[in-house]
Amino acid sequence: MTASSHTTAAASSLPGPLIVQSDNTLLLEVHHPDADAARHELAIFAELERAPEHIHSYRITQVGLWNARAAGHTADEVLEILNRFSKFPVPDTIARNINDVMDRYGRLEIVRAETPEVAGSTPQLLLRSNSPAILREVASNKKVASLLTEKLNENSYLIADWARGELKQQLLQRGWPAADHAGYQDGAFLDAEITEQDWRLRDYQREAVARFSRSGSGVVVLPCGAGKTIVGAAAIAALKTHTLILVTNTVSARQWRDELLRRTNLTVDEIGEYSGQIKEVKPVTIATYQILTARRGGKYSHLSLLSAADWGFIVYDEVHLLPAPVFKLTAELQAKRRLGLTATLVREDGKEGEVFSLIGPKRFDAPWKDLEQQGYIAPATCYEVRVDLPATDRFKYAAANDQDRYRIAASTTAKIPVAKQIIEHHGGDAQTLVIGQYLDQLEQFAAELDAPLITGKTPVSKREQLFQRFREREIKTLVVSKVANFSVDLPDASVAIQISGSYGSRQEEAQRLGRLLRPKSNGESAAFYTIVTKDTVDQDFAQHRQRFLTEQGYSYLLGNAADLDTLWAQNSARS
Repeated sequence: MTASSHTTAAASSLPGPLIVQSDNTLLLEVHHPDADAARHELAIFAELERAPEHIHSYRITQVGLWNARAAGHTADEVLEILNRFSKFPVPDTIARNINDVMDRYGRLEIVRAETPEVAGSTPQLLLRSNSPAILREVASNKKVASLLTEKLNENSYLIADWARGELKQQLLQRGWPAADHAGYQDGAFLDAEITEQDWRLRDYQREAVARFSRSGSGVVVLPCGAGKTIVGAAAIAALKTHTLILVTNTVSARQWRDELLRRTNLTVDEIGEYSGQIKEVKPVTIATYQILTARRGGKYSHLSLLSAADWGFIVYDEVHLLPAPVFKLTAELQAKRRLGLTATLVREDGKEGEVFSLIGPKRFDAPWKDLEQQGYIAPATCYEVRVDLPATDRFKYAAANDQDRYRIAASTTAKIPVAKQIIEHHGGDAQTLVIGQYLDQLEQFAAELDAPLITGKTPVSKREQLFQRFREREIKTLVVSKVANFSVDLPDASVAIQISGSYGSRQEEAQRLGRLLRPKSNGESAAFYTIVTKDTVDQDFAQHRQRFLTEQGYSYLLGNAADLDTLWAQNSARS
């Protein structure tokens, strides 16, 4: 369920902006007066696939419908949204499919037996259904059957003690997502409290914690800058148990530590860091995905940390980046309460189902534009600025393979004067990030702009020093690689210039815009630029990258480099 209430009626008397097709695709007329309202509602259960200028196409997916069902929405509500905005009658096949898919969620349950078979032992896990036919169908599958130990009756099977997570994965793959009601281990007690002194939890943060706490597992989706770390801290205080926090990098680990020290009564002695530099295990331990997936002798030597202590709670920061080895062990940790935090559930590897089954369904989702309207995140304008590929590079591009083509197009020096023009336009006071993918390109930009450079090779201590100087406005322009995509708190950054990226990554686009969304001390808006080489794969990938932000209601002002003054005038008129 979203943080805001549903739109109760279309804003106009025109035929609706939506065409619902029998292949589960939805076509949204972008310029219709009800398009924004429709987009807001579609985000509950559908995924944006393509976003050209006039018609956006969405797809209704099983995982999208199951997330909607887990969040409390019904098939009737989903169909009401489609009927309200559709230009034509919704096909009967779509109505039947939505009812069937959403009805499948929870028809199978994982529960604990009321009493253990052996006195003093933990009650065993059961797979249970009120439909013997459904249970018989899934139990007849070899992979599912290998996870079940005994048929008790026509409505229940015993589950192998170790198989809770893997069973949920197998059931999801077969279209029968199980509701996990087997409960959780409490873990060691931790006397944690939120200390609201010079600040207060926001209403949506309280609601996110409440919804998660009622279930014990699942994902909270909040825009960058909306306080996901605070939600994590409040969840720790609510559960009062030893906690393992998994984060993207060491800089993020230290920002989590600082936030916990500021927002809770936890002390330095109670918070440990487990990274490439430090190996501490304390009541609250913050570990990096990188150290957990580091191999030694062909083995993941640090994964044992996940099961080494009496954790009662595991927090997965930036859960959309969760690496495969951590998925595997998470399947064995289903008795721990689990919270995933992210700005977007989009995964380019297609493993959204893994997050759903192993971390849990989406429990709370606050649309970006809703929080912007409430003043919790900064308003932002997005631009796509297209440059021509120089003739000498065009020959190289034509002869190159696909991977080299993207690098040639994305790294063209034609982007440098455009970046300089953007920086000059925003003036000397704008805090500007220049973000890219390729080290040689970043080094060239840093030299041309006379700006410091942060990459994965930059020592953590130097990164923190440069980020702090940027926060204190000693540095106005900072050139950064993808190490700054995640969990870097730069509250006064107001301009970002993206010069290259990870091909067509939607989540990276969202994260990079997110670097700008913390409300500014002077109340100003943010500006997010993507410089794209036109008529190349760089342009194609850019269109794919923009899909998630388009779904959230952001539109891109589009023009050639020569049109920048016109784009700025358009934005001023629109404002």
